[in-house]
Amino acid sequence: MRYGFLHKLFLGGIVLISSICYAQKNNSEEENNLKFQSYFFEALKQKALNNYSKAIVSLEKCYELDSTSLAIEFEFSKNYFLLKNYNEAQLFIDKALEKEPDNIYLLRHKIAIFRTQRNFPEAIDLQKKLIQTQPHYSDELVLLYIQNKNFEKAEKLIDEIEKKALKTSRIKGFKKFLENRRTPSKKVNITQSPIHNDNIETLKKLYIDKKDFQILQQILMNELQNDLFESLRNDSEDGLELFPAQPFLYKMNGIALNKLGKYNEAISVLTIGIDFVIENNNMEADFYEQLSISYEGLGNKNEALKYKQKAKQLRQ
Repeated sequence: MRYGFLHKLFLGGIVLISSICYAQKNNSEEENNLKFQSYFFEALKQKALNNYSKAIVSLEKCYELDSTSLAIEFEFSKNYFLLKNYNEAQLFIDKALEKEPDNIYLLRHKIAIFRTQRNFPEAIDLQKKLIQTQPHYSDELVLLYIQNKNFEKAEKLIDEIEKKALKTSRIKGFKKFLENRRTPSKKVNITQSPIHNDNIETLKKLYIDKKDFQILQQILMNELQNDLFESLRNDSEDGLELFPAQPFLYKMNGIALNKLGKYNEAISVLTIGIDFVIENNNMEADFYEQLSISYEGLGNKNEALKYKQKAKQLRQ
């Protein structure tokens, strides 16, 4: 009898211990999940506030809890990219791509890393892979060809896009850019414009009728000279809808945003626009000077100085 009682007690103890361990395991997993979510959302919050280093600290805590998370690797890459630490950015995006090699968002991010470093050949190879399943991203391959000065390939791809009826306003802008490049006499030259003396209202009426880029340039220059920064911002934005490959418009939009104190928006516009600057040191220097103003406005003196020095080097 006593043996039976002890046997039952022993079995009951095992069951009780197992139940406690199982409950503890569940509680531990639930606690870790809650910690993970808390750190992850904190990382997203800090990134939204442009505190990328703080975001990485939170992501490291997530990584300690789950070192296999694709989402964490992607966020690591994005934050390192924003900090211009491209080696780390590529390291983590490659880890993520090992898990999902055909993930569109991961591929586009890696392309962005290559583009920012002006590593256009590798960006082109990756973009070719992407458009095999996502042909609507063909316009980005055209841009990469232009940036890499593969102008003939860009023109050939535009022809293919048009045949497939995938033409967009952006493609029209690229085509116009390439046409202007082939025909120097058609290139915009403010000093040769015959409409210097027209007032701004006359110019705007003429532009509505003709949609001519030279006229738009005169409007924007007039607005800049007369400190009409809100109009400069709106008209340059409208112009980009028709002429998306014209760096002059991005520059003017960036100037307007800087003058209006919208420095983060200015940085975004200027960063995009500078990619369209090809073989024009003065224009590229203009962009860097405006980026310097943007970062100065945000109180980021290191970045401001960096871009100011880049502009100075180009001017020399």
